[in-house]
Amino acid sequence: MWGRIFSLVKKEFIQFRRDRLTLAIIFVMPPLQLFLLAYAMTVDVKHIRSLVLDEARDQYSRQFVASFVNTGYFDVVGYAESQEELRHGLESGVAKVGFVIPPNFTRELWAGRTSLAQILIDGSDPTVAQSALFASASIGQAAGMKLWEQTTGRGLERPQIQPVELRPLVLYNPSMKSSDFMVPGLIGMILQMQAMLLTAFAITRERERGTLEQLIATPLRPWEMIVGKVAPYVLVALWNVAVIMAVGLLWFHTRFAGSLLLFFVLSFVFLVGSLGVGMLVSTVAQNQTQALQMTFFYMLPAMVLSGFMFPRESMPPFLFYLGYGIPLTYFLRILRGIALKGIGLEYLWPEVLWLGVFGAVAFLISAMRLRRRLG
Repeated sequence: MWGRIFSLVKKEFIQFRRDRLTLAIIFVMPPLQLFLLAYAMTVDVKHIRSLVLDEARDQYSRQFVASFVNTGYFDVVGYAESQEELRHGLESGVAKVGFVIPPNFTRELWAGRTSLAQILIDGSDPTVAQSALFASASIGQAAGMKLWEQTTGRGLERPQIQPVELRPLVLYNPSMKSSDFMVPGLIGMILQMQAMLLTAFAITRERERGTLEQLIATPLRPWEMIVGKVAPYVLVALWNVAVIMAVGLLWFHTRFAGSLLLFFVLSFVFLVGSLGVGMLVSTVAQNQTQALQMTFFYMLPAMVLSGFMFPRESMPPFLFYLGYGIPLTYFLRILRGIALKGIGLEYLWPEVLWLGVFGAVAFLISAMRLRRRLG
């Protein structure tokens, strides 16, 4: 009895060894999951990209801004020359926070009055917004006391008034509702998963049913076969876009400040790229089980590194820049930019360009691999 069981176990290990793709997933997936989740799944947000509009332009205003940078919570990525330029930086996603130092900042300090400053916070990501809000409050208070000691407070007791009042203004999602942030992300994640799963089985299903040879015998070219396979799923995916969007708006009352038409057009661009990735998986996998494994192998990094659940600002630099290789990263910027900020193509064209390039490359590689197999 034990000999028969041992023989069966031996046979299973031989099959594992011959199925290299499954073997790689078995041994690569667990450490990859641990690596990604340990480093990327954190809500301790630091190095928040910030712009500064310093209208005082003296040593005290610069010292006040430096107090925020020195804590590691904020990184200054540029200096604005006007309110319009500052708003443009926040709307385009160049920065998540904007500091505004008025011209009379230092003059009010020397006069012993409360000096006002403002911090503009992009509330489209509640986790980043809350971290910026809480950190700026404590840092601003400590920095104000230090400036008061350097100006009018030398040798005096603690002032009765607050030396510097940093007034926050949360933009785009003032209530910082998590549903307004998560629902657009869920739309992108659901669309990508469904698009990839549908097309990942396209060629493998034909191979398992034995009908691939019949397609090969037809005068169809590889790219024509790919287009014919993908076209029905494009229509299905666009229908699902409408359904998911309707549920988000009517049931979850998700904030949507932008253009619905632009949303659907750019969703189509994203879906073409996702379907291209699914088709590429379909040309690599030998069967539907492998196609399913490869799809989920791709979905884990996409979910973690794209900013779907966890802010990318909190990730190590390597993982942060690795996220730029995932199309969902760009689509989430598009979704949340249209829904929460109401911005248009003039801000979103870089993301659209990258999505288009990614989709074209995915379909090109798929066609080349399919031509090699058909040949």
